[in-house]
Amino acid sequence: MSRLRVDAVLVQAVIAGALSFAHIHDVADAAGQDGWKAWAYPISVDLLLVAAWRRLRTSRGDRTAWTWFGIALTASLGANVATAGLLDLGHVPAWLRILVAGWPALAFLGGSLLIHHTTLIPAPDPDPAPAAPASAEVEIDREEEPAPAALPAADLAPAPAVEPSSAPKPSAPAVPPALLDHARKIADAHRAASGEPIPAATLRARLGLPEALANAVTAELQLT
Repeated sequence: MSRLRVDAVLVQAVIAGALSFAHIHDVADAAGQDGWKAWAYPISVDLLLVAAWRRLRTSRGDRTAWTWFGIALTASLGANVATAGLLDLGHVPAWLRILVAGWPALAFLGGSLLIHHTTLIPAPDPDPAPAAPASAEVEIDREEEPAPAALPAADLAPAPAVEPSSAPKPSAPAVPPALLDHARKIADAHRAASGEPIPAATLRARLGLPEALANAVTAELQLT
């Protein structure tokens, strides 16, 4: 046989609910709501509290739920404090009688707003158009690309090769007569001293001329 576990919080809630229920009944009865009407008032207050609490669980930022939760909690706490000796239940003021008499309509309004109040959810954006595959874009680009123009047969023919023998040769520089005489004197002096003709390399070094002009001088003197 399973044992019944008693929750201390549940017991405390039952005690607090019973006491609050009785206090609201006493205030309603003192305000002129006798019989079954006095017992209906605590039920109305507690139902409004429960409706506002359930609304707060689903939407913490709902101002409507916080407003009606505060109104129901004020009514419950006010009845509890009023029956603690701060209010003469034998001589209830007129404003309290008005509040008690108008409570059923107020509680019905609050419960209706809490139950039938809906949160507007923005509609999702329509799905964007699917992007064309990359292969299709490549095919379109290839279709739009113009074909290369055909070249004439004359432009495609290879250019004729130039033979080395037909290529123009650079002309030898002209040798001034004075330079030629000077070179001959150097060559004669070398022959007289050594008994042999002067080499072309030695003559070019003695003259200190550019290679092309020195070669022209040695060619005129017929030196090797």
